[in-house]
Amino acid sequence: MEAATTRQEAPPRQGVSSFAKSLFLGEIHEELVFPYPSCDDEERRRIRELVVSAREFGQHYDQVAVEERRWIGDDEIRELGERGLMGLYVPREYGGAGLTQTGYCRVSEEFAQIDGTLSVVMGVHQSIGMKGIVLFGSDEQKARFLPDLASGRKLAAFALTEPNAGSDAYNLESRAVRESDGGWRLNGEKRYIGNGSRADVIVTFARAEVGGKDRHIALILEKGMKGLEVGHRYDTMGLRGNDLRQLHYRDVRVPAENVLGEPGEGFRIAMQVLNNGRLSLGTGSVGASKWLLDRTIAHVKDRRQFGHQLADFELVQEKVGWMVSFTFGLESMAYLTTGLVDAGIPDYSLESAICKVAGTEFIWYAANRALQLKGGEGYMRDEPYEKLLRDIRIFPIFEGANDVMRAFIALAGMKPLGEDLKELADISLTEPIGSLGVLADYVAGRIQREVRPDKVTMAHPELAALAEPVSGQVQRLRSVAEAQLREHRSDIELRQFQQKRLADAVADVYAQVAVLSRVTSIFEEHGVEPSGQERYIAETFCTRAAKRVERALNQVESNDDERMTAIAKLAYKRGEYGYALFDD
Repeated sequence: MEAATTRQEAPPRQGVSSFAKSLFLGEIHEELVFPYPSCDDEERRRIRELVVSAREFGQHYDQVAVEERRWIGDDEIRELGERGLMGLYVPREYGGAGLTQTGYCRVSEEFAQIDGTLSVVMGVHQSIGMKGIVLFGSDEQKARFLPDLASGRKLAAFALTEPNAGSDAYNLESRAVRESDGGWRLNGEKRYIGNGSRADVIVTFARAEVGGKDRHIALILEKGMKGLEVGHRYDTMGLRGNDLRQLHYRDVRVPAENVLGEPGEGFRIAMQVLNNGRLSLGTGSVGASKWLLDRTIAHVKDRRQFGHQLADFELVQEKVGWMVSFTFGLESMAYLTTGLVDAGIPDYSLESAICKVAGTEFIWYAANRALQLKGGEGYMRDEPYEKLLRDIRIFPIFEGANDVMRAFIALAGMKPLGEDLKELADISLTEPIGSLGVLADYVAGRIQREVRPDKVTMAHPELAALAEPVSGQVQRLRSVAEAQLREHRSDIELRQFQQKRLADAVADVYAQVAVLSRVTSIFEEHGVEPSGQERYIAETFCTRAAKRVERALNQVESNDDERMTAIAKLAYKRGEYGYALFDD
């Protein structure tokens, strides 16, 4: 039985592969994001049951014991399997719950509310470990591996990172060589592999010669294969119960039936899997924020200072208000993205990267503010805050470091815009007749964008004041990105100051659209008047996000980047700070 689908009534506009990439072209393909996606009644019921089961599991889960023994526990893995929590999106025919991407992310939010280590171990197993088998496995591979993985009888891992290939995963060095019988001989080394010594099934990646070209291959390794050696365990700052390991491949013999997908498709498979994994980091951040808010609100209402509840002080209200409104925006954006996945949108790479960056940075600041409100008590190790901070600090780093993700968002977003402009680069002014068509099409398109720009028309009329500014933001995003491409051409790949600003701008545009879509659906289901709180939060979030977009794009055009670069280079030259008072 296939997994349930989310509701997405309007068909996608033909030829549009990505909502976020289209924003760089100055286009708002609102039919992709309105109405806000929702699950059918049957899946809602299953989600509720699994959420309740996860919460029951959390009631006797001991995260202190997990840190002490450095593993969540084999008994705990078995119980999670018995509760149906180990194969949330695996089709029912293979023993899984058969949830959509939306359903999977909603249930896995609960893991983040129980313990960061549990969330990561489950994420390695489900979000990335066995995801490739579900997406790209043959029927035989699915039947062979998925039932044990979905039941918790076996655990999965994902092995991509190497000593010389972290963010630059394309240039990994492990190598698989085809043998005469069709199998492969694998050599290499991986590092920072979650579930490293515990995993029974490891999806790994290597370079391989395919069709006379040096390409990539995805392989399914199994515990006990000769030459597969578990190496050093890393002593980490947080997530102490995560079994993070080196793996060594020494002439590992991999049979042909363990090739995932086709030889040569390995890199594409790895990137597709990571796109999925990044979504669960976004929704996991939503879950962790809810956990923080529940405790923060209870504390500030209970704690009294200077004759008042902490909750009465404006600087406390500012922190709590920010956490609530940003959680609402992040949740809206993350689950809009899972809805795009469930609707079959072919390219959600930018959207998932945006959710990963926004979510992992937000939860870091939210945790710091929650600890601040707890005061000196929050600094004590018998409170959960120091462990949470240790656990979440890795989130902006793994599954794509956020600096790299921002560069990816900007450059991948500008790629279709660059292709749109390429035709102009080849125009010959000595052949004006031959150039007329290209110039006419480009000028007509530009005039159309300026005179009749794409707008958000499907938002509820009561949200018009929030929807109207989005059109101008999108047009300016295109204009600024186009100016950068014209000025820097291929050197835009080196302009990371500008990449960051463009990435942040498109993220805030996307978030505003997500909130507009979500609140429109709330209005239509419950009415405008009963939804006053959601409206108030939407107005706050969208207004602030619009200001961030304006600020980011302004800084593309006016900044002190050259000064910052010069100061950095002076520091490199000195090899030290070099300006200390009272220095010897």
